[in-house]
Amino acid sequence: MQRFLRNALFACTTESPDHEVRGLDARSLRGLARPLRMEPLDALRRGGPATSSQPAARLGESSGATGHHLRRSAAHGFVEDAPEHGEGRERWWRAVRGAAGLLPHELAGQHTREPATWLGTRGDRPEDRRRASDLSDWTPNLTPALAQELIEKTHDLLESHRALDPGDAPDAGRVRLHTHVLPARTDREAG
Repeated sequence: MQRFLRNALFACTTESPDHEVRGLDARSLRGLARPLRMEPLDALRRGGPATSSQPAARLGESSGATGHHLRRSAAHGFVEDAPEHGEGRERWWRAVRGAAGLLPHELAGQHTREPATWLGTRGDRPEDRRRASDLSDWTPNLTPALAQELIEKTHDLLESHRALDPGDAPDAGRVRLHTHVLPARTDREAG
């Protein structure tokens, strides 16, 4: 069950015994406010578990610098070790579930930039990729309980698609999916 941000100082996460709402203090926020600290975290969120050298190569940084940022993020509970992926001395990291809600304004900006970039560059993409995209919105009339049910069902559906990974299929490629369930202002509230 999705929890909501409380006083803009907590990370959104999935409510279950192994996931908790993490409080953010000024020190944590200062550490995450550095773009170089957020970039490796974002790389782990998007690409899954990795060593520090893997996101470093994509970001044009040294593995030492990226490793430092990942260790600092781990100190605040935003990333954690993923030892099941490593062999030997390699240290693997993964984003802690819920880290996506740490800086909601940054994510909202990202959720604006990504569709805008797609719209500006979609002509460069293959036709089958263009047809397999969607940019739409809906405004249903729901109670808070029904909105929560919609969130849970959406997350369950997305989670079920992880098992459908096509592997190395020639037409396989990552897609980005943004979900927003936000209360819309009603005419009564606007007045």
